[in-house]
Amino acid sequence: METDHRRIARKTWLFVALVVISNTVGNYFLELGMSPQGEKPLWIAAGVALLIFWTLTRMTLLSWADLSFVLPVTSIGYVLNALLARAALGETLSWERWAGTLLITAGTVLTGWGRPR
Repeated sequence: METDHRRIARKTWLFVALVVISNTVGNYFLELGMSPQGEKPLWIAAGVALLIFWTLTRMTLLSWADLSFVLPVTSIGYVLNALLARAALGETLSWERWAGTLLITAGTVLTGWGRPR
């Protein structure tokens, strides 16, 4: 039988993943929809819908997990945004941005080692 702690931890990590993915993909869709090549209303609507979902899932996550856990762990989304901007949008990232991305990654790993409450 699964312990209550394991079930809560699994639920927390599921919501962390939902928060990070919906934020990253929502921002990407907004960028596609608002690109200089002309507005694409479908991409904009999808981006807005995902960012609304992101807000709701983040609020839910914050209702049962500590802020000091949620904010650093979900900051991995910044790393994914930078990687997606480079890979899918062809953006050039300076060494300072890559260094910042590595620092965010290190902070996320350190925070993730702790148990969510």
